[in-house]
Amino acid sequence: MKANVNPDTCIGCELCTSVCPDVFKMEDDGLAHCIVDEVPTNAKACAQEASDSCPTSAISLS
Repeated sequence: MKANVNPDTCIGCELCTSVCPDVFKMEDDGLAHCIVDEVPTNAKACAQEASDSCPTSAISLS
């Protein structure tokens, strides 16, 4: 599974980084970024929760 954060939609609320810090990190631009190429098996549930919880639907999983 891959995760992607749309920089045009992300508002930098930090919800995803709190829910799934193994996959998402805030960067200097004030936006969340995916920090892994492939979501680790043990982080798939929290990545899904982050995607489902994102207030702007900026996170996509594939």
